Amino acid sequence: MEKITNINDEKTIRIGKLNDLKKLGVNPYPAKAHKKNTLEEALSMTDGEKVCCAGRIITFREMGKLTFCHLQDASAKMQIALKDGEIDKESYHLFLKKIDSGDIIQVEGERFTTHKGEASILVKKWTLLSKSLLPLPDKFHGLQDEEIRLRKRYLEMIDNPEVKDIFIRKSKFWNSTRQFLLKEGFLEVETPALEVTAGGASATPFVTHHNALDIDVYLRISMGELWQKRLMVAGFEKTFEIGRQFRNEGMSREHLQDYTQMEFYWAYADYNMGMELVEKLIKYIAKETYNTLKFTIGDFGEIDLGEKWERYDYVSIIKEKTGVDVLKTNDKELKIELKKLKVAYEETEGRSSLIDALWKFCRRSLKGPGFLINVPVAVSPLAKRKTDNPELTERFQIIIAGSELGNGYSELNDPIDQAERFKEQASMREAGDNEAQMHDTDFVEALEHGMPPTCGFGFSERLFSFLENKPIRECVIFPLMRPEKGDLEKISVVSKKNNDVLLKLPITREEALCAIKKYTKKPANLNHYLESEVVMRALATHLKQNVEYWGMLGLLHDIDWEMTEDDSIKHLTKAPELLKGLGFDDYFIEIILSHGYGCNCAGLNDKKRSKQLEFALACAETVTGLIYSVSLMRPDKIATLDAKSVMKKFKDKKFAAKVDREVIKECEKIGLGVEEFLQLSIEAIRSIAGQIGLK
Repeated sequence: MEKITNINDEKTIRIGKLNDLKKLGVNPYPAKAHKKNTLEEALSMTDGEKVCCAGRIITFREMGKLTFCHLQDASAKMQIALKDGEIDKESYHLFLKKIDSGDIIQVEGERFTTHKGEASILVKKWTLLSKSLLPLPDKFHGLQDEEIRLRKRYLEMIDNPEVKDIFIRKSKFWNSTRQFLLKEGFLEVETPALEVTAGGASATPFVTHHNALDIDVYLRISMGELWQKRLMVAGFEKTFEIGRQFRNEGMSREHLQDYTQMEFYWAYADYNMGMELVEKLIKYIAKETYNTLKFTIGDFGEIDLGEKWERYDYVSIIKEKTGVDVLKTNDKELKIELKKLKVAYEETEGRSSLIDALWKFCRRSLKGPGFLINVPVAVSPLAKRKTDNPELTERFQIIIAGSELGNGYSELNDPIDQAERFKEQASMREAGDNEAQMHDTDFVEALEHGMPPTCGFGFSERLFSFLENKPIRECVIFPLMRPEKGDLEKISVVSKKNNDVLLKLPITREEALCAIKKYTKKPANLNHYLESEVVMRALATHLKQNVEYWGMLGLLHDIDWEMTEDDSIKHLTKAPELLKGLGFDDYFIEIILSHGYGCNCAGLNDKKRSKQLEFALACAETVTGLIYSVSLMRPDKIATLDAKSVMKKFKDKKFAAKVDREVIKECEKIGLGVEEFLQLSIEAIRSIAGQIGLK
């Protein structure tokens, strides 16, 4: 074997060997193998038995007329021996000259034992199945860098079979979960992964765009909680789902953004029955996956899942460790206590997040196993209140090694109570808490048809990572990594900040109006901005989008018009600087610029709109000119104006000739017919008729 010091040199040499093999008529990548035995089976055979195995060459040791290699497949690693004379000379020398460690081969021969007692295969025939062009990592000091190791997990598993074993156990973990629930009479179901309203948890969702429907949607943040409850309404009594869910939040030793979750729902059961079942479930999973109930986890030492599971009282634990009674303490006092404990929090966080931050500080010393109970309503918007104390809920969470590793409760099935809690969550969202739950009116309507008493519960692969005593990223077979420089062109399908979830405005509407008046002196221009604002707000309301954000786009879309109107080609060239000065982000500015796409200004002539917001802004600001012109012709102006009257002028291209009808038609891209859009716009503008001279 040639001694190589540079990985690129080795690749060049291996490509040369590949080409030589092709010239000799050897197919280096055949479509099929004829493997008959695993290496594990070969190891258990007796000497003299014929074997036919395949695998990757891990080591390569040439000793003249005898060459030893170690072959590795999914089952085991085994030594093979090639001896000049046992195979023909040409085949032997071809192996020595053209085969390398990392190559995948098939061997046929006999099982034998070396004089050192190592079970081996004496090769009678070999076949190349895949020529490796890059060397195995251990040749260049292994995979020592953590990021490279996670990025090239396939190489790590070749080099370290123990890593592969993690994922074999993970498969057993989820299979045993499924087996237990099926034995208990649960039905496995599938619920939507894309949702118009993200529900079932307090978390920040990912947003994406559905091209066919032209709507922004959320990737689910729970395993179909609200959908499975609808199934309880429909008459199902035991359902569960195992799948991927997504939360656009921070990464840590315990948390990732996309991960596997299980949730079950059990009609006619309460949280006490749920705790009994869950304890049995966890023990079953542990025995099936690890054949033990004892685990060493973090600094807690050995934790025995077979011991009695404790019951931890939420309010009592916090009071015992901090002196704070969360049922009586106000938000200001909670913040003072958190500062005292040096626990980070956001000023905009609502009461539930503040209480939760305090609890997370206190839970760190709880060894478990056990269940957290008596959780306040403020942090449990979907759980049923306790009859003996309505401030608390019938909720339970698995506590192991200072963490919550599963969550369940007697589900809230009172539609009036649920609607009120959704309203409270909505207020928290408006105050800036992006993790507060969204108001799902359709779900409330389902509850109004009646849902039986139900216990729901869920856990994620965090439980698996704790049992493995490893960071969760180590337990994900291919964790998401930032692309290496030059690997991928950065493509944004939707904004990083979109919809009610993440859209934030840096200034108030009043501050924006002051800014626009600073750069706008002509009443007609100001009227146009106000008209565009109300039409955008009306569109947002109709499409169930962020009304304030859409309105702000309408108000500020032509912020630099009077600065550039003498040379329209320069229109929108100053807008980015002005908007950045006000604190607006790149996404907001991008949408503002999009209404100039196709126009001869700011170099935007060749660009085309593609997003819902872009189409909305363009048609909204354009339609105002047509409606205003028609209104001025009527005695009562806009008071009795309707869409049919405007449609007549819409078809007359000589009327208000500068109004681009094709841009107005872009309303169809957001799901509105032209006449429907005109009526919506008329009604919106009519609401401010007195401010814009149309009364």
